[in-house]
Amino acid sequence: MNSHPVVAVCGATGAVGQEFMKVLHDLDFPASEVRPLASARSAGKAIAFDGCGDVPAGELTVQEMTPASFEGVDIALFSAGSDVSKQLRQAVVDAGAVMIDNSSAFRMDDDVPLVVPEVNPEDVKWHKGVIANPNCSTIEMVVACKPLADIAPIKRIVVSTYQAASGAGYPAMLELQEQSRAFLAGESMEANYFAHPLAFNCIPRIDVMLDDGSTKEEWKMVAETRKIMHNSDMKISATCVRVPAMRCHGESLNVEFAAPITVEQAYAAWEAAPFVEVVDDPENHVYPMPGVLAGSDPVHVGRVRVDASVEHGLAFWLVMDQIRKGAALNAVQIAKLLV
Repeated sequence: MNSHPVVAVCGATGAVGQEFMKVLHDLDFPASEVRPLASARSAGKAIAFDGCGDVPAGELTVQEMTPASFEGVDIALFSAGSDVSKQLRQAVVDAGAVMIDNSSAFRMDDDVPLVVPEVNPEDVKWHKGVIANPNCSTIEMVVACKPLADIAPIKRIVVSTYQAASGAGYPAMLELQEQSRAFLAGESMEANYFAHPLAFNCIPRIDVMLDDGSTKEEWKMVAETRKIMHNSDMKISATCVRVPAMRCHGESLNVEFAAPITVEQAYAAWEAAPFVEVVDDPENHVYPMPGVLAGSDPVHVGRVRVDASVEHGLAFWLVMDQIRKGAALNAVQIAKLLV
C-alpha cells in the first residue's frame, strides 16, 4: 500500500460521506489526493474540505462515480448503499484499490474481513480487495465488550438498542424535525422514511422481518459479532428499536461471563482501552446520553452494575455517535491499518 494513498470517498455528498471528509481531516490521514465521488446529479458540486496529508484545505469538485473513477485510487471509502457497492466492487478491485465498504453487501462473505480496529485489527491482513465496515450497532457493542472478554470469556449477551433517526440517513433526520414541529403545532405528521411517525414515538422494528420473528438489524448484531470476535458459539439476543433521538445510538447490555468479573475490573479494562470512555456517576445524574454526545468519537459507558440474574454478569449502558465511530471513523481507521 502506498504510504500516501489516493483516497476516493464514494457517496461523498451523503451524511456518512460528509463525515468521511471530516474524519480524514481530523485524523490527518496521509492522503496524496482525496477524490469525492457521487451520483450524476451531484457531479460538479463543490464541497468544502479542511485538508489532510498532502491535500490542502479548500473546495473539492464532486465527480460522477463510474467504473472508470477508480483508476489510480488506492483506497475507496464506500457509503453509497449495497447495490452500488456490489455494482462497483469489481471495478475497484481491478483498479488495484481496496474497497472499505460501509454497507451490508459483503459483511458475511467468507473472503471479506469484517473489521473493528480495536477488536480484530489482524483480520485486515487477509483481505482480497474488499474490507467490510460492520453495522454501527455491532461496532458499539464489540468495542465495549472486547476489553471485558479479555478478562473473562463471554457466554451470552442480551442487548436492546435505542437507535437515532440519523441511522436512516440525513433525510430521516429532517423528517424527525418536521414531525416534531407538526406535532407541537397540532398538525398531522407525515412518515416517509419509517412506517410510522418517529417524533414522540418508538418503533420496535429496524430493517426487514425474518422468518424467526427477528429483524435483519437484530440478525446483523448476532452474526457480525460472532464473526468479529471469532466466537461462533456466543449466544446473543438483540432487540433493535428506533427512537426519536437525532443522532447517537444507545444500547442496554446484559452480559454473562464464563468466569467472575467485577465492576472494578470492568472500569479498569475500559479505561485502558482505546475509544472507550467511562461516564458513570448516576448519583449525580452523570451518564451517557445521545442528546449531548453528537460528534464525539468514543463508545461511552455508564450505569455499570452487577447483573445478579446470572452467576457472572454485568449490566451497562452505551452511547456512541454512529455516524462517527459507527461508520466513517471506523472505516478511516481501517484505512490507516492498511497504510
